[in-house]
Amino acid sequence: MLILTALGPMPAIRAAATAFDGLDPSPADAVCWYEEGAGKFRLEVYVGSDQDADAATAVVAQVAPDLHLHTAPVEDADWVAMALDGLPPVRAGRFVVAGAHALNQVRGGRRRIWIEASEAFGTGHHGTTKGCLLALEDILRRAPVPKTVLDVGAGSGVLAIAAAKVGSQALAVEIDPRAAAIMGENVHNNRIGARVRWLAADGTKTASAPARYELIFANILMRPLIRLAPILTRAMKPGGRLVLSGLLTRQEPLVRLAYASRGLILERRYAREAWSTLVWRRPQA
Repeated sequence: MLILTALGPMPAIRAAATAFDGLDPSPADAVCWYEEGAGKFRLEVYVGSDQDADAATAVVAQVAPDLHLHTAPVEDADWVAMALDGLPPVRAGRFVVAGAHALNQVRGGRRRIWIEASEAFGTGHHGTTKGCLLALEDILRRAPVPKTVLDVGAGSGVLAIAAAKVGSQALAVEIDPRAAAIMGENVHNNRIGARVRWLAADGTKTASAPARYELIFANILMRPLIRLAPILTRAMKPGGRLVLSGLLTRQEPLVRLAYASRGLILERRYAREAWSTLVWRRPQA
C-alpha cells in the first residue's frame, strides 16, 4: 500500500479530498484531510498500487493543480487491532454494535450486535450503516416486526443480524466471497444462525423473486442502487419497505427519481455526515 500526502491551504486540500467522493470505482482506498497547524492542512490518500497512485494524482491535479503530492510506502501494521482500540460502541435506538472488547461494557436492555472490525464493511460507525439501523428502529416503532428481510450487499451482515435480533427471518447476500465468509462468522458469533441465511452471491439474482420481502436493505452505491431499482421494487411485498443507503446527499435526486417513478412512496430520510439513507414504502394496492 502507498500513501500520497500534500500540504496546502484548506480550500485546495478540501477540494482534492472531495474530488474522490462518488468515484466508482475510485483509485483511492481511503482519503482523509485535517489541520496540521495554523493555516496548514494535510491531505492523505491511500492507494493499493503504483497504477492507482498515478490515477489518484491525476484526480488531485485536476481540481488542485498547485498541490504537490509526495508518495511513500505504508509500513505494515496490525490495522484491525489498531482499529479495535479506537472503535467505541455504536448506539442506534434499541441496538448497540461493538466488538467483543467493548460489548461487555454495555449496560442496559439494548439488543447487542457483536461485529469485529474486519475486511467486511459495516461496524456501525459509518454514517450509512448507522442510518440504516436508525431506519430499522423507526420502522419497528411504527409497524410490526417484518417477517421476511433481505439485505443486499450485506458486508458484515450487521443489518440482517439486527433484524434477526428482533425476530425476523433474514437473507443476507454479499458478492465478495471474503466479506461473505466474515459475515458467516458474525452470524455464528451472534447466535442467530436459525434466523439468518447468508450467501456469497449476486444480489440481483436473489432479489428476482417477486413480492417476497417485507423489508429490504440495500446499503451499496448510487449507480447499483439505480440499476437495481426495478428488481428491488418487484421484490417488495405490498406495504413493504425498502431502506437505501450508500449514497452521498448530493446524489439523492437521481436515486429518488429512480424509485419514485416506480410508484414507491418516500417515507423518511436520514442525513448523517455527507451520507443519506432513504426509506421507501410500496403501496398496498
